[in-house]
Amino acid sequence: MRRRRTANKEVILDPKFNSKIVAKFINMVMLKGKKSLAEKMVYGAFEIIKKNLNEQDILNIFYKALDNARPRLEVKPRRVGGATYQVPVEVRQERGTSIALRWIRDFAKSKKGRPMKEKLADEIVAAYKGEGSAIKKRDDTHKMAEANKAFAHFRW
Repeated sequence: MRRRRTANKEVILDPKFNSKIVAKFINMVMLKGKKSLAEKMVYGAFEIIKKNLNEQDILNIFYKALDNARPRLEVKPRRVGGATYQVPVEVRQERGTSIALRWIRDFAKSKKGRPMKEKLADEIVAAYKGEGSAIKKRDDTHKMAEANKAFAHFRW
C-alpha cells in the first residue's frame, strides 16, 4: 500500500482560454482566495506578451515557455546504510509542468518595483526565449542530476 495519497482534485477550466494549465497557473498565482485578482494578473501578463511579441496565439507562447522551463530530471534523497545519496530520477510530465509553473511564479514574485502582471510577462517571455531565472534553475537541476548519475542504481 502506498504511503502517500495522490490528489485527484479536478481543476475547473479557465473562462477565457478553456485551458487546464492556465487555470492551474491562476490558482498558483492566487493569494488569500482572491481569484479575480489572480485572473487579472495572468490575463494582463498575457496581454503584455501579446503586445510585445506581436503574436496572436498567446497559448502557444505560454505552452512553449512552460516546456522550455520544465525539468526532465531531478534528484531525490535516498538513504542507503548510513549515507544519504542524491539519486537522479525522471520527472513525470504533470509534475514537470507544475514545477515549471511554480518556478515562473516564484521568480516573477521575487523581482521588485513593478506590477505583478509585468513581472509575470517578463518571466514568461524569458522562458519562451530560453533564458531567464526559470531556465537557469532547470539547468542547475539537470547539472545536479548529471553529477549524481553514479548513484542511479539506487533508484527504487
